[in-house]
Amino acid sequence: MNKNKRQALFDKLAEAIPDPKTELNYTSSFELLIAVVLSAQATDKGVNKATAKLFAVANTPETLLALGLASLKTYINSIGLYNTKAEHIIKLCAQLLSLHAGLVPETRVELEALPGVGRKTANVILNTAFGQPTIAVDTHIFRVANRTKIATGKNVMVVEQNLNKTVPNAHKQNAHHLLILHGRYTCIARKPRCQSCVIEDLCEFDGKLIE
Repeated sequence: MNKNKRQALFDKLAEAIPDPKTELNYTSSFELLIAVVLSAQATDKGVNKATAKLFAVANTPETLLALGLASLKTYINSIGLYNTKAEHIIKLCAQLLSLHAGLVPETRVELEALPGVGRKTANVILNTAFGQPTIAVDTHIFRVANRTKIATGKNVMVVEQNLNKTVPNAHKQNAHHLLILHGRYTCIARKPRCQSCVIEDLCEFDGKLIE
């Protein structure tokens, strides 16, 4: 996809989605971090349902650590991989308290050093909590980037690198959420809704469903 077409595509997405943001519910960078850790292989709706109850009783590193592993699991047992996630969260809270005065760090290196936090989670936190123009490539973004030919790649790292190189600067900050929301509601996996897609005329997907 050429530069002018990519610019037009993002302009149209930004017009169609004027307030792109995460659908995870949170009131602090720490709550967002916990929600994103829980969201791996889970839906935002499912995470929000669990965290609504969890954050009502524990929403800081201190209170979550005091809650303990066994009790934490009772709040998140509706979420996939909850046993492993609970262990990561407890260790994460302890590390935040011991190394960061209970605050969520604002650098990739420090974030990725936290238990349960990989590159994708770090990118989400840097972008959403701290306003950095990072792009976390999840399954939606990977699909949309490759389908539209915005930025192709055989794995998420290659797609992330290509997006960082080619997304217009004016859209760098919101590209992450623009692409996720477009992939979640329009460019869906099995049967993309090409007939109602605002970027259908710019998309280079060979298998468009426009009849």
